[in-house]
Amino acid sequence: MEKDRIYLNAFEMNTPGHQSPGLWQHPKDESYRYKDSEYWTDLAKTLEKGKFDGVFLADVLGTYDVYGGSRDTAIKNGIQSPVNDPSYVIPFMAAVTEHLGFGLTSSVIHEHPYTFARRITTLDHLTNGRIGWNIVTSYLKSAAINIGRDHIKHDERYDIADEYLEVCYKLWEKSWEDDAVQVDKENGVYTNPEKVHNIEHYGKYFNVPGAHLSEPSKQRTPVLFQAGASTRGRAFAAKHAELAFIGAPNIGAAKETVKKLRAEAIKAGREPDEIKILTMFVPIIGHTEEEAIEKYNDYKKYISTEGALALFGGWTGVDLSNYAPDQEIKYIENDSIRSLLQNFTKMNPSGKTTVEDVKYTIGLGGMGVSAVGSAKQIADTMEHWVKEADVDGFNIAYALSPDTFKDFVELVIPILQERGLVQKEYEGTSFRDRLFKNGNHLADHHPANQFKINKEPSY
Repeated sequence: MEKDRIYLNAFEMNTPGHQSPGLWQHPKDESYRYKDSEYWTDLAKTLEKGKFDGVFLADVLGTYDVYGGSRDTAIKNGIQSPVNDPSYVIPFMAAVTEHLGFGLTSSVIHEHPYTFARRITTLDHLTNGRIGWNIVTSYLKSAAINIGRDHIKHDERYDIADEYLEVCYKLWEKSWEDDAVQVDKENGVYTNPEKVHNIEHYGKYFNVPGAHLSEPSKQRTPVLFQAGASTRGRAFAAKHAELAFIGAPNIGAAKETVKKLRAEAIKAGREPDEIKILTMFVPIIGHTEEEAIEKYNDYKKYISTEGALALFGGWTGVDLSNYAPDQEIKYIENDSIRSLLQNFTKMNPSGKTTVEDVKYTIGLGGMGVSAVGSAKQIADTMEHWVKEADVDGFNIAYALSPDTFKDFVELVIPILQERGLVQKEYEGTSFRDRLFKNGNHLADHHPANQFKINKEPSY
């Protein structure tokens, strides 16, 4: 499938050492500055300089405790802990940029749709139509326990998500008419109450009878991100997502995931290229290949073995604390991230994945893949992935922050631009319009549009 260009997101989290456990110890890493607003504004300016489409802010509302049955390993090693709320850094980043999009992670399990819909609309207003939502169903049992809920089974979490989306669509698309707000000072009418409607939602999981609290924002519904790659997750993404993120240890695994996701999109009545699929990628870049290899060998010294295995346990629900380094890891059905465990068991062509393999893969690459080389070699690798795996772009994660992003913008972006593979200038009026060149609002046949004001539901 021919691509118009490569799409680029930066993958970040309001925490130290996001995806490469232990690398926060490196003398040049500054991810410990995640608490400082300047860390985020500097990053935003770097990404906009490189014409990134957006920055994807991950989040978890719990600790990684599937390693020896304790959270201590994750906390000691800085495994996505401590972690702050991602939503509050977005206004800082938006204030120093004009075009960069923002993907906010928020769980359908941990926050009520009525309050969440207002937060998203607020951010879309404050960013002038640059907000996206990464829809997650939450895999950490520790998060469920601490908000007073039972840990919900994998597939039921997606059932909840479907209804959650329906509530949000009604609030964003159905509740307020475009011209409801009139600011009529002569007649004392700020908003015409006849143009604000209750959504009257009564469902299995949520009852929301009233109206949305906020007037419509530029995009109304945010750009919809999703990362589910299990059978149920793919069906959900195919129905709702505009951007889909995958983590694949090699081109073969990525190609298989992409093929399945595009097939699901067709089944859902959408075009196969209507969902932009981005794979996670950690580039380790040198001015020469030798310099890059030297960096890689230096970085490996800081990998936290326990941290990598704790991260793996939190993602997959598999405790490796009693495994030997050369012990094989096999697929186990559970309620964590099923697709990720499937990918890890396929990471070696030999068919055997060991604990040692997991250590080095997660240690420098997290749930994605790393590449080591000169700027030209990194650009070649990315182009190869697009051609062979049919991905639309990359979710760039860091080994060191901000060095990975700065190196990528300074060294790789000019090569990709020279080849015509990434944008040289921003176009469009909103995050969605820049991605799809089709206006600020969702595509006409997206399921959200059945709830549009004055439009009868199709079912």
